[in-house]
Amino acid sequence: MSDTRTVSAIIRGRVQGVSYRAWTKETADGLGLSGNVRNRSDGSVAAVFSGPVEAVERMLVLCRRGPSLARVDEVAVTEVAEAPASVGFAVQRG
Repeated sequence: MSDTRTVSAIIRGRVQGVSYRAWTKETADGLGLSGNVRNRSDGSVAAVFSGPVEAVERMLVLCRRGPSLARVDEVAVTEVAEAPASVGFAVQRG
């Protein structure tokens, strides 16, 4: 059994224009996660988180709250079979 988990998350609510991507990067970096975050054209935010199971789970809990100006309505999580090729966490343009 692997001690690494990789998930894709779609965060919906008031999550654009409130520094959600910057907050996500800072939080993911602090937890030692790899992956990326980007805005989607439908107003949601998409992210991939990869790392130790406990750190990924903590990140998902934190994503449900987000930064202070955000209003998170939903975090839809999908398990991903492979970890991202790059190490570290990146903010991608929409």
